[in-house]
Amino acid sequence: MNVSADVDVVTQETFDAEVLGADRPVLVKFTADWCGPCRQLKPVLAALATEEGDRLKVVEVDVDNNPEITVRYGVLATPTLMVFQAGEPVKSLVGARPKRRLRQDLEDVLG
Repeated sequence: MNVSADVDVVTQETFDAEVLGADRPVLVKFTADWCGPCRQLKPVLAALATEEGDRLKVVEVDVDNNPEITVRYGVLATPTLMVFQAGEPVKSLVGARPKRRLRQDLEDVLG
């Protein structure tokens, strides 16, 4: 179910396997169809997924269709970007940002 480049849509049913069980860090974008900044972030994350696919998996979760995940991780705003490593959330970023800034924010995860 590819949305764009390498950004897969994850649901309540697939979250644990796709995110918590991943073999590399996972950047989860908590998003909504009605969210303008989320749409702005889409090409940025698609590019990041393409460029860093070997080091970082990028997925998105629709907050309206997956309220259980949204509540579980305390997501209050969209877009929220959350990085998971070894099944645990290790970083949370709220709001859209240009690719250069996102890379800076993810430097510690990307190494």
